[in-house]
Amino acid sequence: MATLAELRTRRDALAAARASGVARVSYDGKTVDYRSLAEIDRAIEALDREIAAAEGRRIVRHLRVTTTKGL
Repeated sequence: MATLAELRTRRDALAAARASGVARVSYDGKTVDYRSLAEIDRAIEALDREIAAAEGRRIVRHLRVTTTKGL
């Protein structure tokens, strides 16, 4: 399992690539090619969950749905 510092390094590399629009990310001598920005976003979310678990906290997401009859 990766250490907290390694997870943060990987997340920072992904965030920098996301901001620059580059689909290739390198960290710790490894290179990963992503097919889309959505794939990078999913990888960042997965790393956020791993970081939160390593820190002993949970990521709580809420979804609120509101509907009307349209009258």
